[in-house]
Amino acid sequence: MASTSQAPSPGARTAHPDHLGHVIFIAAAAAMGGFLFGYDSSVINGAVEAIRDRYDVGSAVLAQVIAVALIGCAIGAATAGRIADRIGRIRCMQIAAVLFTISAVGSALPFALWDLAMWRIIGGFAIGMASVIGPAYIAEVSPPAYRGRLGSFQQAAIVIGIAVSQLVNWGLLNAAGGDQRGELMGLEAWQVMLGVMVIPAILYGLLSFAIPESPRFLISVGKHERAREILEEVEGKDTDFDARVAEIEHAMHREEKSSFKDLLGGSFFFKPIVWIGIGLSVFQQFVGINVAFYYSSTLWQSVGVDPTQSFFYSFTTSIINIVGTVIAMIFVDRVGRKPLALIGSVGMVIGLALEAWAFSFDLVDGKLPATQGWVALIAAHVFVLFFALSWGVVVWVFLGEMFPNRIRAAALGVAASAQWIANWAITASFPSLADWNLSGTYVIYTIFAALSIPFVLKFVKETKGKALEEMG
Repeated sequence: MASTSQAPSPGARTAHPDHLGHVIFIAAAAAMGGFLFGYDSSVINGAVEAIRDRYDVGSAVLAQVIAVALIGCAIGAATAGRIADRIGRIRCMQIAAVLFTISAVGSALPFALWDLAMWRIIGGFAIGMASVIGPAYIAEVSPPAYRGRLGSFQQAAIVIGIAVSQLVNWGLLNAAGGDQRGELMGLEAWQVMLGVMVIPAILYGLLSFAIPESPRFLISVGKHERAREILEEVEGKDTDFDARVAEIEHAMHREEKSSFKDLLGGSFFFKPIVWIGIGLSVFQQFVGINVAFYYSSTLWQSVGVDPTQSFFYSFTTSIINIVGTVIAMIFVDRVGRKPLALIGSVGMVIGLALEAWAFSFDLVDGKLPATQGWVALIAAHVFVLFFALSWGVVVWVFLGEMFPNRIRAAALGVAASAQWIANWAITASFPSLADWNLSGTYVIYTIFAALSIPFVLKFVKETKGKALEEMG
């Protein structure tokens, strides 16, 4: 066999790429989809009360308009992989960028409540696409030695997108004199909040023209020479590219296409490991984390905080979310997945229980008593911090590692779908539950956080340091 077809030496595979800065740019550009994922998911936080007032709707209808985007998310996530395999990763990003742009413009200029809901579904579809295509593309173009660190760009971009959306909302609210329906640039302030997403959406689209197609996709469609050029661009010139192309082709041929029926077995429809993945996904959402990102402004206003302050608290919470995510990224490979999940669960129980206690007091002059108000505010930040440093990151790591190779793709799809459904259930139910009993609602979230502890202890196995092939 000719020398060009031999496997590259270990040194070639771990060598610094010639243009590491360019590789970082490529990963960061792809992660703009994650930024838009976070931005579009949480920007609605600033518009909830204005939408309620403008369209004079009750909590149940309002909740459906907020939660309906998650239907689009589920569809987008379910179809993105097939779209990307058919037309390429870059084209998929460009479609998502167009959908983000259309959604932003439509949401800013709705005729009525029904078309606002439609624009949110379109935005949700783009979120679902971005949630799948970003991590896949980054993994496929990253040099092996840098794949883990570059892969973390997606999660970092999501939490930064959440924070920036809250900062922009707070700035626009101040510009409108503290009134969510105040006039701003010829529109109401909440409309401008939703429309501003046009800027990062267009930037995402432009960046997609500046980065190369995935070598894996190019090889799958027979464009080997172009794949070699991109591999040289991202992995450096010391690599044996004929061997790399052969290695990728071999891996693609070896991959088993798992299907839904492969997940069936055991006494409860799915195999036990699939139920564990579903359980992780459901617990991640049933602690009520997205209430903090979709409804926090409404929540604080309901206990007497003025709108400007409530928007500022939404921003500070999102900063805590970034801090917690960074902590998780630092410790997930050092401490392990399971210990982090347990630490996070205990912290979330404490934060949520304190919120439930604080919200159980009657309002005085439309506000929580001072002590309870401060407890609620600090506890909300504690809850988000412990979620971010644990379940926010660890669940996705578990889902990527815990399933056997032969069912990984299908099982991950089912678990991710369960996550979107659970997210929808919490998002759609919160306004009505809060009208019923705000403290009681947080008691429910506290119970789920507490139940996650025995679930992890009994059913979840540590995956740190294990090869994917070891998962049985």
